[in-house]
Amino acid sequence: MTNNLIGELIDKAKKYQSDDEINLIYKSIDFAKNVHKEQFRVSGEPFYFHPIEVAKILTEIKLDNFSIASGILHDTIEDTSTTLYDIKENFGSEIANLVDGLTKINQYSLKVNNLKLGENYKKLLLAATNDLRVILIKLADRLHNMRTLQHIKDKKKTIRIALETQEVYAPLAQRLGMRDWQERLEDLAFKQINPEARISIIDRLKYLDTQDQNIIDDIRYELKKLFLSEDINCSIFGRIKSPYSIWNKIKANNISFEQLSDIMAFRVITNSSRECYKALGIIHRKYSYIHGRFKDFISSPKSNGYRSLHTSVFGPMNKKIEVQFRSNAMEQIAQFGVAAHWKYKDPKKIKIKDTNEYKWMHDLLELMDNSTSQDELIENSKIKLFKENIYVFSPKGDVVELPKNASPIDFAYSIHSEIGDKCVASKINGKLQPLKMKLKNGDQVEILTSDDSQPSPLWERFAVTSKVKSQIRKFMRSKKIDEHVAFGKEILISHFRKENMEFSETALNDILKEFNCKNINNLYELIGAGSITSMSVLKKIYPELKFSSKNKKSNKNNQPIKLKGLTLGMSYHLAGCCSPIKGDKIVGIVTAGLGVAVHTIDCDTLDSYSDSPERWLDISWETDNENEQFLTSKINIILSNKAGSLGKVTTAIAKNNGNISNINFYSRKIDFYELIIDIEVRDKNHLNNIIAALRLLKEISSLERVKG
Repeated sequence: MTNNLIGELIDKAKKYQSDDEINLIYKSIDFAKNVHKEQFRVSGEPFYFHPIEVAKILTEIKLDNFSIASGILHDTIEDTSTTLYDIKENFGSEIANLVDGLTKINQYSLKVNNLKLGENYKKLLLAATNDLRVILIKLADRLHNMRTLQHIKDKKKTIRIALETQEVYAPLAQRLGMRDWQERLEDLAFKQINPEARISIIDRLKYLDTQDQNIIDDIRYELKKLFLSEDINCSIFGRIKSPYSIWNKIKANNISFEQLSDIMAFRVITNSSRECYKALGIIHRKYSYIHGRFKDFISSPKSNGYRSLHTSVFGPMNKKIEVQFRSNAMEQIAQFGVAAHWKYKDPKKIKIKDTNEYKWMHDLLELMDNSTSQDELIENSKIKLFKENIYVFSPKGDVVELPKNASPIDFAYSIHSEIGDKCVASKINGKLQPLKMKLKNGDQVEILTSDDSQPSPLWERFAVTSKVKSQIRKFMRSKKIDEHVAFGKEILISHFRKENMEFSETALNDILKEFNCKNINNLYELIGAGSITSMSVLKKIYPELKFSSKNKKSNKNNQPIKLKGLTLGMSYHLAGCCSPIKGDKIVGIVTAGLGVAVHTIDCDTLDSYSDSPERWLDISWETDNENEQFLTSKINIILSNKAGSLGKVTTAIAKNNGNISNINFYSRKIDFYELIIDIEVRDKNHLNNIIAALRLLKEISSLERVKG
């Protein structure tokens, strides 16, 4: 087994490396075998099998021999008595630096839902700022670990590792252009996180295959014949998209399995970009184009350097297919991402500062530095990792890169914070448009401003960029400070009256230092925020007096779910108009006599409060509740009226750990019936998983979440 494993690695490396380069790999193998000789993996295999498998993965993208050697040595410092000095003495400073970077990454616990997650994103990226090979080796390490995850018996641990892979490593692979690695990581994580959904999708794909055997080859043949008739010599590759990709599209677009337009995807590789456009025109003339599915990443490349034309058509045999067109050079970038830039015979570090395609890493690090909370830091990092980009123009013709679905508000803040703060309207392509309008590639955007304007809480409903969201939250926090000051003063005056004492701010000045307050307003703010009590203030002013116990109130909070951002003692209720659940973006509206009404940020009711920003509270769900708590959400289903249909629905909900609390049938026909199901769920992601699982059932013709 050992000789076969090493032989496979060497054979792969010999395809693009010299004998001298191979000798370094042999040397690193011998070193790793020696220092790991007493160690074994959970599977029972010798530990050094793992780093050799990592090295094999690195040969897929033809990394240099220093990278291969570092992959073989990546666990030596962390898991053996080997020191960094030992690595440097035996293999030189370049390999030592790579191994040191990998060791530092491994020392960071990237636990999903941990308060340190955002900071660890940052550390992960910082480890790559000098040499991107560190990230590539780490991705290969994670890929092999995911392949062997089944040997770990602790289910909680496997789920944590899978979530970590889905949340951190797969998005990083995507942003680095490592599409193949991204898909493999996603599918392996999906297998652990939601095996039922994955199996359901695979079963549906197998069923389709039985209906249309050899469909991929047949379509490839027809496309090849079409292009040859037009004098285009090209290579065509076809595949069925991954289960996770299909699952994500079902969840993101709220569609059924049958509505997917790109289960089958085909790549057409030509000799030039000109031939790409020519081939695209041939496809569009021959087959019916699916509206809204064309994307030109040649004229507007993705931030990771990816270039291609994408379209979806009703192709041969009237099958819905996605077709991608790219040149041979574009294909190299698409397949190998950052590694495609490598000069194999002259190995050279790829530094972020030298590659414009990875400017997003610097931007992300800067964004993280400006985040005011761990939650905001995590959200900002995910937004930057996951969002695809569009390109719009300023009135002067400057190109501005923005996330997909960005609004004129996002554009305004990308130009300057002051322009964003004073924004009142926008012109898109010379026409006055609302600020919530979604921008498209190629739009020319002009911002109209007013000195009297200020950020509106409503902007968070349609803003995409983290900069806008941070500005809105900053504005709302400043409003909240004023609220805390007023509320704190009211509480203190009320307490003085209850104790039959005359309120005096002069007395307060004498105790400011006791509470580390700079001024009286600072003291009021602390009281209003619940950081200190009015009783503690009175006791500092009148230490000799005894106060009645009747004013003491229990701090016990009987609310089922804790919320961040509410003043201590403030009651709240979940608005019935939108029925928010944990994971929804929410905002609080102060209502007279009713406490705070909690709405989803996209609730239509919020429009009626647009002129009262002082009533808006920046609130969020508490993320570290010890006890798992559930809220009820409603879904509307149109279901075929067949024996067993409802049973399949309830089974799918149960398999995804949802609890049905009520079923209401309100329309019944011969062929179908309509019902509303109340489901108790942990959070929005839990609900989305249930909805996506239900959409895989062919018995369901329509499904949507009910708000209200």
